[in-house]
Amino acid sequence: MAEASHWDAVYQARDEEALTWFEASPGPSLELINEYLSQGQALVDVGAGASRLVEHLLEAGFGPVMLVDLSPHALEVTRERLGANRQDVEWQAADVTNWSPARRYALWHDRAVFHFLTGESDRARYVATMTKALGPGGIAIIATFAEDGPMTCSGLPVRRYSPADLAAEIDRLAPGRFEPLKALRHEHITPKGNVQNFQLSVFRKRAVAQDKNAP
Repeated sequence: MAEASHWDAVYQARDEEALTWFEASPGPSLELINEYLSQGQALVDVGAGASRLVEHLLEAGFGPVMLVDLSPHALEVTRERLGANRQDVEWQAADVTNWSPARRYALWHDRAVFHFLTGESDRARYVATMTKALGPGGIAIIATFAEDGPMTCSGLPVRRYSPADLAAEIDRLAPGRFEPLKALRHEHITPKGNVQNFQLSVFRKRAVAQDKNAP
């Protein structure tokens, strides 16, 4: 994982609307959250950064909402933008691969953290944190660059995935714990008009790990 200072510098270098991942309305994420989360259920957005997703979630009546990001500066941008509504959100500046959630969540949302985890140990810690954070039946929505997406982002290498590749990697790191439910392909248009291909995969945490070797 990159250091917090790297991401602080990224967010300080440009206005939020100029960042390549900026979305005024994060349509695919909202579509899936609306499909799999009920109002009153808790969700955590990891790698939340300065995303506008939280405004849409609060407006739709979702919550409690926890935002986690490596960059304190990015979270502060969101705090200032929310104004009085900031009190309706929990905040955590942390590396998600080392974060210890204090509660269980019904939904885990990640738009583009996992694909930065090019090291095996980082991916293993990420999945361990996700497993701990979700209650039985909890939903994980993980978006990464697709197999034909960019090879780098913000000066860092990424690991690209097809839905099948991501499902295999999650199952390898947490055998039998997560059931793949759905996958979408999304063409994200950057502020400069470039196309970035994403995949979004949905998983459900099984109450008990599935033993694939059982008769």
